[in-house]
Amino acid sequence: MTNSPGFDASRMLSFDLETTSKFPAEARIVTSALVRIDGREVNAVEHLADPGVEIPEEASRIHGITTDKARAEGRPHDEVLADTVTAIRQAWEDGLTLIVFNASYDLSVLRKLTGDFTVTGPVFDPFVVDKIKDRYRKGRRTLTDMSQHYNIKLENAHEATSDALAAARIAWKQVKMWPELAEMGHGELMEMQAVGYYERQEDFRRYLAGQGKDTSDVNTAWPMQS
Repeated sequence: MTNSPGFDASRMLSFDLETTSKFPAEARIVTSALVRIDGREVNAVEHLADPGVEIPEEASRIHGITTDKARAEGRPHDEVLADTVTAIRQAWEDGLTLIVFNASYDLSVLRKLTGDFTVTGPVFDPFVVDKIKDRYRKGRRTLTDMSQHYNIKLENAHEATSDALAAARIAWKQVKMWPELAEMGHGELMEMQAVGYYERQEDFRRYLAGQGKDTSDVNTAWPMQS
């Protein structure tokens, strides 16, 4: 990926998954939302998948999709996966930036499910940018909490399209607050996020280790690039 002109908040594809598990290595897609913003044109598509496995009650309580609903109304899982990856790759080919809140999760899920998904275009992660640019702010940084902080309306938390729209709006607000983000080339922007994510995760790993807790699940890589 070249160090091409920076993030254009008028041209983005905001992406969100709801899944069967909080662990990327075992998660399968339940819903996939893709909100394409290109100037004044906004096109939102949400795919419901039959994940092919039972959806745990814990996951259903979060996103509201039960196993019965997914089986009755969802499309085959691999079709939804393929359509999702195709849309992301097309957006990159068209020069759009991919917006993903907590990209290390969603993109890891795609990598695990496809076996070969790599990041070949720019990614903007509002969660990581927030932790870098407002490092010492206290409080939680869930999408709900950050929507409140940035004065963004989150219509229905954990409904994939609503989450994707909220992430796009937060990204837009962040660029207005820190205009230097828009001036960074794509390579520079990606490096900033990757380094910042690594540093924050290392801080978290050391904290857990100091508490005598398991650190094996702490991921320090953000995100996967070809």
